[in-house]
Amino acid sequence: MSITRITPEGEKTLRHIAIIMDGNGRWAKKRGLPRTAGHLAGAETFRTIARLCRNKGIDYLTVYAFSTENWKRSAEEVSALMGIFKKYLGEAVDSLEKNKVRLKVLGDRSALSPELNELIDKVESISGHIDGMQANLCINYGGRDEIVKAIKAWEADPNREEMSEETLSKYLYSAGIPNPDLVCRTSGELRLSNFLIWQAAYSEFYFTDTHWPDFDEKELDKAIDSYFERDRRFGGTH
Repeated sequence: MSITRITPEGEKTLRHIAIIMDGNGRWAKKRGLPRTAGHLAGAETFRTIARLCRNKGIDYLTVYAFSTENWKRSAEEVSALMGIFKKYLGEAVDSLEKNKVRLKVLGDRSALSPELNELIDKVESISGHIDGMQANLCINYGGRDEIVKAIKAWEADPNREEMSEETLSKYLYSAGIPNPDLVCRTSGELRLSNFLIWQAAYSEFYFTDTHWPDFDEKELDKAIDSYFERDRRFGGTH
């Protein structure tokens, strides 16, 4: 699956969208609600966008759910986020096959609770039998940390190949997943914030002032249309 359109530069495809889901707290504050209410609304938006991406023919959707830096937030907010992950993954166990969506968690799972790790294992086991779109949740994820861990894994591999870009990619959390064609960030911020810094080297970027809980099909279509208006040269010339 993919979205394919004929553009002035020729046929262009969109297989993988990555999203920095920003603005949950600001969305809640604007409504006089606690930040946790914004995260709950954001989780529902993720469900909606995942379904829309699947229906539109996207192969991969990767979202930044919790960064390695997010542990600096209040204990209450971190606890609420972990609770949302457990709730979502628990519900996903019963809905993945029906929705034809595979789910994979990318990140350092060593800091996650045994209960959450058990749920992740169960979800990924079920996902292995599903032929459909893959949604990747980046939990306790940091782009620099990912690269450091990949290098250490390569060094520890007795059968390692000579180091190259292709070799290093095999040790990343995203091994086997194509690089994102399009990276979107909501809520008006104009930076990657340590998200997929290796994989996004030649991605197109789309920024919107819309807070993540308000990101809907219309906003998704704007991002997709923006991608197809770009001339992707990958360092070459046309």
